[in-house]
Amino acid sequence: MEKSISRIPIKFEIEGGGEAEGEFVRHLAPRTVEALVKELPLEGRAALWKEEIYFETQVKMGEEKAEPTVEKGTIAYWPMGKAFCIFYGNSQPYSPVNIVGRVTNNLKVFESVKSGAKIRVEKIQF
Repeated sequence: MEKSISRIPIKFEIEGGGEAEGEFVRHLAPRTVEALVKELPLEGRAALWKEEIYFETQVKMGEEKAEPTVEKGTIAYWPMGKAFCIFYGNSQPYSPVNIVGRVTNNLKVFESVKSGAKIRVEKIQF
């Protein structure tokens, strides 16, 4: 991954499950991405909904370019639940989400995450 101000590389550490990589993409939802980056590292306990993993954050944002549908591999912020979301399958959000990035490596690791597992999201340092 090349260093860029518009793309911020991140990694996911899943308790008992391994690691994955992704990136925040500023232009998708600039204010939401900025708020999430300021809070890094993010940590939470996984909640499961269909083929989505989410956990509550301290970030309080409204809708920003919110979308009712997402693609597999999408990283999003869910304003209604103040939650960080990873869509690893073909499920769709409960309500519109602010799309903030994509999982770029090892999306399959999320398929085996158990409810309550600790997830840590941090910036990759170069």
